[in-house]
Amino acid sequence: MPGECAVAEGEVRDPALRVTAMPADANAYGDIFGGWLMSLMDSAAGLVAARRAKGRAVTIAMDGMKFLSPVHIGDEVSVYAEVAKVGRTSMTIAVEAHARDRHRETTRKVTEAHFTFVAIDRDRRPRPVDA
Repeated sequence: MPGECAVAEGEVRDPALRVTAMPADANAYGDIFGGWLMSLMDSAAGLVAARRAKGRAVTIAMDGMKFLSPVHIGDEVSVYAEVAKVGRTSMTIAVEAHARDRHRETTRKVTEAHFTFVAIDRDRRPRPVDA
């Protein structure tokens, strides 16, 4: 996927967010709600977008998500995000979520998506990203 923030084997990078999945985040079967994971991804993308825009940026769209693997209660979820594309007022942020069983070292990618943000001014109107 263009602008993907894939991790090359052996590469080390810092996640934009890292949290532990808790019982309140799960359905009756013990799997984490997809909406909870999407919220984490939007938050991580928002941090990257605000830093790049040097100010407020708001989510206006995201492409579809395909869940590759379930997230379970107790899993450590790391969300990676990076700028994939910059327009005049908008930015596309590539986001991946990875999970790790708390008693293991290996991680697995659970989903990915692209979030589109628009930089806004004090009046909540679009402004140039580089302004």
